[in-house]
Amino acid sequence: MEELILYIVKALVNNPDAVSVTLSEEQKDGMITYNLTVAEEDKGFVIGKQGKVAKALRALVKTAAYKNGQKVHVYIV
Repeated sequence: MEELILYIVKALVNNPDAVSVTLSEEQKDGMITYNLTVAEEDKGFVIGKQGKVAKALRALVKTAAYKNGQKVHVYIV
């Protein structure tokens, strides 16, 4: 999943070297949490107007995870 998130986000931002994804602890209900960090000036590109880009990113990642039998959430830090 990390590779998918990195691939999508690096295509959206002006500073792809500042993009990083870290895996948080797995919670008791099986939810896997990824923390996405981008440069401050690129947050608007990742979030999008009214959060539409962030929602689409999360939907893509959740769909890919669902195929693998996982539950995933992406936080933008």
